Amino acid sequence: MDFKLCTVRQEEMPRFKADMQKAFQKGFEDVYGKTEEIILPEKDIDQSLQMIGVAAYKAVVAGNMVGGAVVVIDKVTQHNHLDLLFVNDKAQSKGIGKRIWFELEQLYPETKVWETCTPYFEKRNIHFYVNVCGFTITEFFNERHPMPDVQEDFIGDGREGMFVFKKRMK
Repeated sequence: MDFKLCTVRQEEMPRFKADMQKAFQKGFEDVYGKTEEIILPEKDIDQSLQMIGVAAYKAVVAGNMVGGAVVVIDKVTQHNHLDLLFVNDKAQSKGIGKRIWFELEQLYPETKVWETCTPYFEKRNIHFYVNVCGFTITEFFNERHPMPDVQEDFIGDGREGMFVFKKRMK
């Protein structure tokens, strides 16, 4: 597979965001059915993209953007965060998410801990992070243990909660 992970250029950002939104929307709608709600609003993507230490990457196969990721790197603590990772619908189940993740690990070899989260309903993501990437589940946010700083209008977890994952690097 002709795979490359490249930094997203500013002029590519509108498509990068739209592709990411489409992927998150499909994941939600595959479980809950069609909705008019936007599962990953652009303001949420922008919030990630404005973090200190942020980097946005696109996955390219045969010259086409097929996915991507947004990471936040803390050069002091090396406790880094995978904010967003997506693979376009047509490129699912071809090892692209795995390639994105392991390329990110190679790009940041000083990392001590990676952290990310995914909704409870996203069983495919849970499998990916635990069984493919080697993360462990460290916390489960739900109605009895609410996620801090979550916006009132957040529905991306299907109102079922979010798992937090960590991966300690060697």
